Amino acid sequence: MLRPKIPTMPTPTGRVTPPAVVVEPTAVIPSTQTPPTAPAGPVPSRPVVQLTPGTALALVGGGTAVVLVIGAVLVSLLLAVAITGVSVAVCAVVLRSLLASEAKRR
Repeated sequence: MLRPKIPTMPTPTGRVTPPAVVVEPTAVIPSTQTPPTAPAGPVPSRPVVQLTPGTALALVGGGTAVVLVIGAVLVSLLLAVAITGVSVAVCAVVLRSLLASEAKRR
């Protein structure tokens, strides 16, 4: 049906040569020895969770979606209960009317 077109890499026209890399020798200067530093402290037992703006936005969006879905389900359940209650009330009124008219005929 619909097939995506994958772009092809354009082929270079003409002669292409890689850029020349110039390597210059440098002198190695020995540095003075520094004593090793002591460990900073105890290592935490759990990894630290860092929230970036993207993950914070994703969490807010996910939480909003969950709240909206749960709200829609609860509202639809409340509406179903209300409609059932109204229909039972209408049935009760009709039955009462039928029974009252039956009693008047006798």
